[in-house]
Amino acid sequence: MRIATYTRISTDEEHQPFSLGAQADRLRKYVDSQDGWQLVREFTDQMSGASLERPNLQRALLEAKAKRFDLLLVYRVDRLARSVRGLAQVLEDLDAAGVAFRSATEPFDTSSPAGRMMVQMLGVFAEFERATIIDRVIAGMERKAARGEWCGGQRPFGYLIDKATSTLVVKEDEATLVPYIFGLYVKDRLGANAIAARLNEEGYRTRNGRPWSHMSVLTVLRNRAYLGEVLFRGSYHSSAHAPLIDTATFAAAHELLAEHGDDKAACRSNSYDYILSRLLVCTMCGKRYVGAAAHGRNGRYEYYVCFSRQRYGKTGCTADRLPARELEESILAAIGSVYADASFVDRAFAQAVERVHAASNTLQEESTRIDAEMKKTEAAIDRYLAAFEDGTMSPAQCGPRLERLSHRLRQLQTRRDEIADIEEHQPHGPDREQITALRGQLDAALSHGETAAVKSVLRELITSIDVHDRRLVQPRFRIPGAVRTRSRLAVPTGFEPVSPP
Repeated sequence: MRIATYTRISTDEEHQPFSLGAQADRLRKYVDSQDGWQLVREFTDQMSGASLERPNLQRALLEAKAKRFDLLLVYRVDRLARSVRGLAQVLEDLDAAGVAFRSATEPFDTSSPAGRMMVQMLGVFAEFERATIIDRVIAGMERKAARGEWCGGQRPFGYLIDKATSTLVVKEDEATLVPYIFGLYVKDRLGANAIAARLNEEGYRTRNGRPWSHMSVLTVLRNRAYLGEVLFRGSYHSSAHAPLIDTATFAAAHELLAEHGDDKAACRSNSYDYILSRLLVCTMCGKRYVGAAAHGRNGRYEYYVCFSRQRYGKTGCTADRLPARELEESILAAIGSVYADASFVDRAFAQAVERVHAASNTLQEESTRIDAEMKKTEAAIDRYLAAFEDGTMSPAQCGPRLERLSHRLRQLQTRRDEIADIEEHQPHGPDREQITALRGQLDAALSHGETAAVKSVLRELITSIDVHDRRLVQPRFRIPGAVRTRSRLAVPTGFEPVSPP
């Protein structure tokens, strides 16, 4: 019987009753103690058991469907899931795949109704235990907050956390900057972006040593910790730490924030849909471009700006800002001309088909080599068995060699199954009919001007758009159905926008 094991701990390993190493070691010994069991796969996650969205658990379920093993073994049921619903779902998936389930420390048989009931009862206790722990932790933190102690999270700028007393203490080299920020906002009436730019020009940095952004400035302006309070679960509690801002200044800043929030809400009501979002890439810093807007004399202007420049100003990145409408028109014109060029599509089509064939040939060659080695290994096993039956070799002589040959044969069989699975799901190359259909969708999207349709087509036909500067914006096109994303051809748009006001 082919056995797979699954181990799990939460992110804080030192507080776990069983470490990953201890679980894995005990499961291996358990497998070795069972007649006819062979350990073929080991899966492990270092995540909470509250959710089933764990990479290696999902991998184990996929391999169960692919018949890579016959039984999934865990050290305890709560390592698999800590909720009844989650446990039932995993058991149902394993049952549908024809894979058995067992716990090394909790005896039951999932093939019988009584055994399945016992598993579900263990799941009930695991869920109850988790809920009880959460309630106790929250209650303890609420008492801690009521005493004015810090309950975790990043420290506010201007303070340090005294681990001995769990209270905030003033960090002198940062604390003087907090009243300065409030003064710029309340008295000088500078906006968050302008304040961030001034702080960066004067050489100030955040608590993480990074340039200031408008969001980090707003975080300071909204934080009631500077009034001598601590926050926990939506409630503020008085604390003994020294305030950095007086109540009147903080109230004035709060009123201005509310006013600016109203202005932003009005802007959102007239928002512009940036169809190139998540496609534009800054070649200077590697970050994506994001949509932004500004108000000038003649109204509202939409543009795309590098995330680093948007957040930190020119100290973060000096990449050009690009007017949204002009850029989008250039990209749409470029993609239309590219797919109207039959010779370009034919070349890309031929390259994609060639890659698919090359990948398929490589898998076939490996499969042929594996078949030959499997025949050779099986023949060697037969020879050792014949020698044993003839009495020319003792069990002590042929036993270890037979075990190694059998292990190698199982490895080859597993790899051949993997290749068969890859070949079954491998793309067969682009489809000319699909390309023709996409041309029609592109024409329809451009003619009707429906934003959702345009976005869908762009993400189907473009992998990314590299922004070098305002004179060279380079989209990378792909032919649908090609092998992953390697079938890319770059075409410059010749786009030359101007800076927004």
